Amino acid sequence: MNLLIKNAHIVNEGELFFGAVEIEGERITHLYRYELGKEPDSMPEADTEVDAEGGYLMPGVIDTHVHFRDPGLTEKADFATESRAAVAGGVTSVIDMPNTQPQTTTLALLEEKEQMASEKSVVNYGFMLGATNDNIDELLEIDPRRYAAIKLFLGSSTGNMLVNNAQKLDYLFEKSKKLIVAHCEDESIIKNNTIMYRAEVGGTDKESAELHPKIRSTEACYVSTYKAVERARKYGTHLHIAHVSTATELNLFSNQSLAEKHITAEVTPNHLWFDDRDYPSLGNKIKCNPSIKSNDDRLALWAALYDGLIDTIGSDHAPHTLQSKEKPYFDAPSGIPSIQHTLLMMLEPFFATPESLDPQIAPTWFPLLVEKMCHNPALLFGIEERGFIREGYYADLVLVRPAVENKIEKKDLLYKCQWSPLEGMTFHSRVEMTLVDGQMAYRFGDKITSFGNKPMLLSFNK
Repeated sequence: MNLLIKNAHIVNEGELFFGAVEIEGERITHLYRYELGKEPDSMPEADTEVDAEGGYLMPGVIDTHVHFRDPGLTEKADFATESRAAVAGGVTSVIDMPNTQPQTTTLALLEEKEQMASEKSVVNYGFMLGATNDNIDELLEIDPRRYAAIKLFLGSSTGNMLVNNAQKLDYLFEKSKKLIVAHCEDESIIKNNTIMYRAEVGGTDKESAELHPKIRSTEACYVSTYKAVERARKYGTHLHIAHVSTATELNLFSNQSLAEKHITAEVTPNHLWFDDRDYPSLGNKIKCNPSIKSNDDRLALWAALYDGLIDTIGSDHAPHTLQSKEKPYFDAPSGIPSIQHTLLMMLEPFFATPESLDPQIAPTWFPLLVEKMCHNPALLFGIEERGFIREGYYADLVLVRPAVENKIEKKDLLYKCQWSPLEGMTFHSRVEMTLVDGQMAYRFGDKITSFGNKPMLLSFNK
């Protein structure tokens, strides 16, 4: 059985051009370029044809930073619900974090997670292994092709997997041949700020999420990131800083090509979309770690994305129940559900106004977005045969419909937690269709996601 997606604006490898993609089974077999209305005679008759009608066809998003909460925290989310939210958002592959219950810190626990995902997921999946003060020797002995990266918490967050033994950190940075993904916030600064502000406002009407960027401050982020970068420079470690949130941290990165770097950085759409002016209206709904900070920080992160200081975009999808989020600030957990809408958030500057469809603008922004959300995640994590529209690669594809009004409503949310800080906002594009391994996994207007596709465990080549 073969499938032909035709009459699409194809966004891939730095280009935006009109054409078609032919798929046989799980793989892309041919890529066609032609002018609008001038289909080449060489295009085959397909068993199934999809007319994209000028929509934008891109590789499936590879989200290398998700918390699907499975196992052990399934009152918040699980692999079945969140993977369906993912395909509705154009995500075809995910890498899940280790701070579950139990924490994913051994090969045996990794294998249990793989089995669980194989039974529930409608997207391709991989996992990070979590470092602790006690398991570093074991991590270093595991075949690095079995997992995506080592996740290192240099500040406590949900699940509290803090690694704070300096000698163990030096040993890990010196010996690891695997990518280390670091959550960087200085624990002592956060603790001191928490004690100070809790004593000042705890339990009063001044206790609110507006305290969050004061407690999990710019200083806490910069000090921790600086130390991690210095260690990586000393030992030549391949280090990826997760969810950069401040302008000051950007001074620690370079805008060399991805192939030339051994220290790279990620930003989340939440840190690009929200800033501290949103706390009064959204409160704990945008409480996340590291905190969302000032508008100046937000604008600096956008600029860094353009300039090449930021290498990947990851959702940091981290659901919690609405009931827990409605607790007083100090008691409410950190984390935002987002994977169903991160692609829309990143596309909004491109599609928000009619003039943003100008051909002079399109060749710059959309290909850059695909680089950060599809190409670079595949290259950085060594994900084989995905992240690009190439002949022979897996057919993980997303068709985006431009110039439509798309209001975010609770009834359309696929998250198990059933809430989003974006509720009521209107976007100007939508995900029309998502293919995972050549199979239809999502189609706009259908009541269900997943049309019988069997997603795969991701394969890592480094």
